[in-house]
Amino acid sequence: MEAHLVLGNAGLRVESYGTGTQVRLPGRSAMEPRIFKFGTPYADMYRSMATNPDDAAFFTRNGVLQLCRRGAAVKVAPQRWQDTPNVGQHDIAIAFEERIFDAVIEDLQRREPSEDFKPIHVICLDTKDNPHEAQLQGQIALDLCWLLEAAADDLMTQAPEIVDAFEKERMTHTPIKVLYQLCYL
Repeated sequence: MEAHLVLGNAGLRVESYGTGTQVRLPGRSAMEPRIFKFGTPYADMYRSMATNPDDAAFFTRNGVLQLCRRGAAVKVAPQRWQDTPNVGQHDIAIAFEERIFDAVIEDLQRREPSEDFKPIHVICLDTKDNPHEAQLQGQIALDLCWLLEAAADDLMTQAPEIVDAFEKERMTHTPIKVLYQLCYL
């Protein structure tokens, strides 16, 4: 969600999605995650985790209430990539975990091609799932997006080279695993 916020504040058109079967938030233990259906408003998630003082204190300490507040500031509810019919409107999809990258590619390969058979550049900036890393990767994603935006007229040819050069340059500052796949839809 951090990247969504950073990219949106920079004036880029952004949508964000999950790829799982449900929205899973940390619970009181690893075996007890808080589970919600995609489409459940962030405000409802927040309210369900702040129903009593003990829960409110716990979910404040573990950062989940802040995550819900941040999500609600960006959009009403989480959306699922695989349930979104118009993903072909996107030129670029950026994932922040390799498993998400794989799920997006798998979904694109399963979909019926559009009449345009349009390319979608799928990129993974593999990130540890914690607030500090998310903040760093939001800025890194913005840097990459500006490079890709500058090549928008010839993205088909230039995107692989831009992503490769970006990864090499980033490795000197902040080691990051970057994956790239060109898909068509």
